[in-house]
Amino acid sequence: MEKIWLKSYPPGVPADIDPDQYRSLVHLLEEAFQKYADRNAYVCMDKFLTYAELDTYSRQLGAWLQSRGLKKGARVALMMPNVLQYPVAIAAVLRAGYTVVNVNPLYTPRELEHQLNDSGSEAIIVLENFAHTLEQVLSKTAIKHIVVASMGEMLGGLKGMLVNFVVRNVKKMVPAYSLPNAMRFKQALALGSRMKLTPVELSINDPAFLQYTGGTTGVSKGATLSHRNVIANVLQSEAWSGAALDPNSREQLIIVCALPLYHIFALTACAMWGTRVGALNILIPNPRDIPGLIKELGKYKFNLLPAVNTLYNALVNHPDFAKLDFSGLKIANGGGMAVQQAVNDKWLQATGVSIIEGYGLSETSPVATCNRADSTAFSGTIGLPIPSTEIAILDDDGKEVPLGQTGEIAIRGPQVMTGYWNRPDETAKVMTPDGYFKSGDVGIMDERGYVKIVDRKKDMILVSGFNVYPNEVEAVIAAHPGVLECACVGVPDEHSGEAVKVFVVRNDPNLTQAVLAAYCKEQFTGYKRPKYIEFRDELPKTNVGKILRRALRDEKKIAA
Repeated sequence: MEKIWLKSYPPGVPADIDPDQYRSLVHLLEEAFQKYADRNAYVCMDKFLTYAELDTYSRQLGAWLQSRGLKKGARVALMMPNVLQYPVAIAAVLRAGYTVVNVNPLYTPRELEHQLNDSGSEAIIVLENFAHTLEQVLSKTAIKHIVVASMGEMLGGLKGMLVNFVVRNVKKMVPAYSLPNAMRFKQALALGSRMKLTPVELSINDPAFLQYTGGTTGVSKGATLSHRNVIANVLQSEAWSGAALDPNSREQLIIVCALPLYHIFALTACAMWGTRVGALNILIPNPRDIPGLIKELGKYKFNLLPAVNTLYNALVNHPDFAKLDFSGLKIANGGGMAVQQAVNDKWLQATGVSIIEGYGLSETSPVATCNRADSTAFSGTIGLPIPSTEIAILDDDGKEVPLGQTGEIAIRGPQVMTGYWNRPDETAKVMTPDGYFKSGDVGIMDERGYVKIVDRKKDMILVSGFNVYPNEVEAVIAAHPGVLECACVGVPDEHSGEAVKVFVVRNDPNLTQAVLAAYCKEQFTGYKRPKYIEFRDELPKTNVGKILRRALRDEKKIAA
């Protein structure tokens, strides 16, 4: 298809980027460390880390890792929330010539064992709060080298000791563990300071990250992201954001990094792109603590806030949020799940900035499409393909459908993964012969090049032969003033095959099933109307805040 979306691009945004202007991510990082040496790179719990310190600490940790005898390309797992050790560890692993395996610190032992074994990780850097999980599976993995970090150790002096005391002894957040051969993070830095980091010759196509995905739809697989994949997405994101940022400004950008760095959205949008432009990232270890997050935001005149719909929703519904200073806010990026109009409208009213919805996957490093960064109106779409990216809408036979018809969204561009780690069979299922990645999402493209997601193939509900897409149902119900959030799933029905069921968390405790059912009757044609409405205190979510429809569906099967 002709690239019809280019005519909808903002002025000054290029059609293509050049991912080969860097030799590797190490080249990108080290250039930034030199260029922005005097700037603060990260702040966490009021402790700042400069680009020069990031350079020094990552060099020390990288040298220590090399001293362990790990060969080029070895996988090193990182299992931490957003603490200062995380960006140090990412840079260290890459500079030492290894591959980063990002691990969700809330994984169960079973999930951790799978990921460590599937990736073949030989070393791990873990926050002590989660060391007990590692202990339970260590003997069943290939892990030979362990570095244990603590919440307080990078905060310095008395404050660091106090934080560790509170975390360990008052809040009891560090379950007992025994890892006899583990090295403390600060100890590894100290030893590394007496060693030399040996530069490693990296190819731009070498694996930089293994991002595990598919955990909610099947066995978790490692999307292999090369140095080139991530560089491309950093440069694409930079080019796209330019429409909302002053290119001549000398002021340092401040990014709120509330999404976890082990998630591809934060990894690219905050850590990598932030480093490339010399930004300050505010690390939020626990974004679920909304009062704590708002208190932290009150300390800074922040410019960018990448988040998911649930986090935006939680913020705008907190009474203290409106008291913040939004005069510096330039871009609020929504991703990971559909942004609902009701949430966007409240956000716009509170901040004066619209949520710019984008779309991507771990397999695409992640950004593939995005609404214009200079947009002020909610479009209800996932936007346009970003520079150097092509989107095709395919039928079940893999053929492109005519414009305006629904099909599977397929993505081609320099940010598309090299494949699933050691899974050529799984890779073959999602890659077309001409290099498109099949997303598993059903969508439609309009004549302007804007793409709209209709839904996940697997989430579609079939009611008496009619397709019902949960996103549509959820967006409408979420717009009801008495609803805080909701999730829609299909449940078995003897008459219609499946029926629509909606789980609702109330904003208004007086909202009844009858009132909501009457509202739905007004909004939906018969087959789309929820047959069942169930009120809940909360909905199951991933660590990034994505509502887990599958968990609700499985719950119903067990109950049945």
